[in-house]
Amino acid sequence: MRAKLEVLALVLGFIGLFGTIAITAMPMWRVTAFIGANIIVMEELWEGLWMNCYRQADIKMQCKAYDSLLILPPELQAARALTCVSIVLVVIALCIAGCGTKKSKCCDDNIRSKNITLALGGCLYLLSFLTTLIPVSWVGHTVISNFYNPAVVDSQKRELGEALFIGWATSGILLITGIILLLSFCKRRSEEEEPYADAYLMGSRDIKKEGSVQLERTPSSFHRHQEYV
Repeated sequence: MRAKLEVLALVLGFIGLFGTIAITAMPMWRVTAFIGANIIVMEELWEGLWMNCYRQADIKMQCKAYDSLLILPPELQAARALTCVSIVLVVIALCIAGCGTKKSKCCDDNIRSKNITLALGGCLYLLSFLTTLIPVSWVGHTVISNFYNPAVVDSQKRELGEALFIGWATSGILLITGIILLLSFCKRRSEEEEPYADAYLMGSRDIKKEGSVQLERTPSSFHRHQEYV
């Protein structure tokens, strides 16, 4: 059963990797679709981490990469860096967790090394969960705050894009993966300590037997006097 959970964690890890790559590449972080003041012009704008896409009326959508990183708002600048870090963390976590599974032939069947490797993979998954959740939630909070801010003009207001929803789902998958691996590590650790506990108890019993003093019962003087009589 535990081996199946570890395989499930690896599958979820691959899904989390695809999810982080998708949200990093998708231009749909902030989306707007509004009708202009003349009620004729229909505009649609997608803003992502690397480019923005714009379509007006029935014209084919055109995408353009940002000319400079400095023109992005702070939340998108941070999101670009954190999502790239998240991809790297998930890749490393996948490799490490794969070496720590029971069915893996790495570490030359050294149980202790496999346990440490599995725990390290779980911690990296939890760290990638944070690096994915923080930028997605930050951008989502900014979009919602600006949408309900009366000081922001309607043409500057944005809506939540599909990349944000995929990012929240991906962060949840990464969290579940890390928890599964750490629970598997805890169960392995408890099983690893059981033989040592049994050996310690048996050794303590032997020490008590060796150190015990056998006292011989000697008859008292009163008993000898009774026998003499």
